Amino acid sequence: MRIIVIGAGHAGVEAALSSARMGVETILLTMDEHRIAIMNCNPSVGGPAKGVVVREIDALGGQMGITADRTALQFKMLNTNKGPGVQCLRVQSDKVAYSQMMDEVVHSTENLSVKEGLVEKILIEDGIAKGVLLQGGEILMADAIVLTSGTYMSSKILVGSTATISGPEGQATTKDLSQSLRDAGLKTFRLKTGTPPRIKTNSIDFTQGLIQPGDSAFIHFSLDFPKENYPQDQVPCYLIYTQPETHSVIKLNLKRSAMYSGLVEGVGPRYCPSIEDKLVRFADKDRHQIFLEPESRSLDTTYIQGFSTSMPHEVQDQMIRSLPGLEHCVIDKYAYAIEYDAIEPTQLYPSLEVKTISNLFCAGQINGTSGYEEAAGQGLMAGINAALKVQGKEALILGRDEAYIGVMIDDLVTKGTQEPYRLLTSRAEHRLLLRHDNAENRLSEKGYSIGLLPQRRIDIVRIRAFQTEALIKHLKSVRYTVKDEMNTLMKDKGYTDMTEGLSAYECLKRPHITAQDLIPFFDFTPYEQEVIDTAEIEIKYEGYIVKALKEAKRHETLNNHKLDPEFDYAQVPHLSIEGRQKLTKIRPLTLGQASRISGVNPSDITVLVNFLAIRKNKSDKV
Repeated sequence: MRIIVIGAGHAGVEAALSSARMGVETILLTMDEHRIAIMNCNPSVGGPAKGVVVREIDALGGQMGITADRTALQFKMLNTNKGPGVQCLRVQSDKVAYSQMMDEVVHSTENLSVKEGLVEKILIEDGIAKGVLLQGGEILMADAIVLTSGTYMSSKILVGSTATISGPEGQATTKDLSQSLRDAGLKTFRLKTGTPPRIKTNSIDFTQGLIQPGDSAFIHFSLDFPKENYPQDQVPCYLIYTQPETHSVIKLNLKRSAMYSGLVEGVGPRYCPSIEDKLVRFADKDRHQIFLEPESRSLDTTYIQGFSTSMPHEVQDQMIRSLPGLEHCVIDKYAYAIEYDAIEPTQLYPSLEVKTISNLFCAGQINGTSGYEEAAGQGLMAGINAALKVQGKEALILGRDEAYIGVMIDDLVTKGTQEPYRLLTSRAEHRLLLRHDNAENRLSEKGYSIGLLPQRRIDIVRIRAFQTEALIKHLKSVRYTVKDEMNTLMKDKGYTDMTEGLSAYECLKRPHITAQDLIPFFDFTPYEQEVIDTAEIEIKYEGYIVKALKEAKRHETLNNHKLDPEFDYAQVPHLSIEGRQKLTKIRPLTLGQASRISGVNPSDITVLVNFLAIRKNKSDKV
């Protein structure tokens, strides 16, 4: 058995590692063996929704969380003043160390080999992917192929009025690959993204920015990150704002931007626009946040987060030097936009296998997404499902109530996208169930069952789950009377005098009482901090969690109703025209997926359910 993974970015690395760790011989094809998991854009991992994805990757047995922890310049938990459903971790990464560690892991993994080569064509026979044709004529055969071409498929670099055929940072682009996919019947479309300038760090006056330090408390993505390795010398970021002069320069030169000159064909990211696009879309704002982020301990460069642009270099000079602290800066790399081919993701099954080409899986930006984390999550699942396919096993599909990765993949294959897709907490209807703290409890058993998560990891998860249950039970058993000092704490927190005894559990349910407040009254020492944090969330949000679980259970009924992907919807009377067209195009695997297709309304689902029930009754009587 052999799997070929095309592309060694964040999706490709996770795909190759997962299939190799599951015991399948894997070849990782890359155009440059020295650029494995390179961070072409922002030097960070995590953030809103994305940080939970990294936790999920780790819980399933993936690599991103481990590497992000061990090569971080700074750790920061975001949204701590909000509910647990939106709290997430973000690390500022050392981009050089991150890529180096991924390179070492890839080259030391059993069953995995790395080969340099540019793929010109996927070889397909009778609707089955059989291998790849490399530039130069070499052919490699495989039982399954995972395509993770990122932004390298027919890509162009756009700056001002100039378009250059190139991949990111002057790398090669696979000019023939997307045409071969179109020849095989797949639909492609153009997308655009961009990257900000990099500035020489020693040329920046950081005193004009607001320092953004990391968190001193031990936080992490991976269970494999020892507390003693937590960095004490975290590197700060800085916050500055655009100035009136910045806006004047941009508005004066707006037509010179590739975005507004008519040069751009592809659709750009809605949630990460260029700075010129921000000024047009948010014309009422007189300033925009800009973050100065370090790229590496081994580089004298700073990333200007929030300042991507496709302006000509001479305009960028003016724009950048209008920012506070950057008046006399030295520009190391100019910003640019990049345009590339992607495939319409509705052509994929939830396993990320192409519907019309058996054994071909796609993951990452080729599926219309943006971001390292979205790519890595898809790569992990594509690698897992490719390995399961060649092993003759059932695909692993994550539900929307099980993982943000499940939400993302379901969104892509069911609804599609017309712009670079970015994960947001608002996309998850069950986000209180998909928290940073409980990723291991949600997914580790799945990772263990497919052979990706090692025994020592599942043992840790099981012990912590047992300890969480034990702590909650313990909190329920400890009671305080009206004469206890707990009554004083209650009054200090704004509550009325206790009129009857309360358990520690009941005290902790109060919004203004925390586990930290209970330390003088309750012995938490037998429990790890992660166990205490999860128990506190489950206690405080018990009612909401129970409600969310009931809602997820209701959706599960639809998701458990399987549909034949070859079913002929033309035979179902009374379906709306759009509903029949969309069902025929998407070919959902469950009623749940069918109900989430744009254009399929609730009455269509009712009609379909009734038709299937009548047909089943007739079949049972025969």
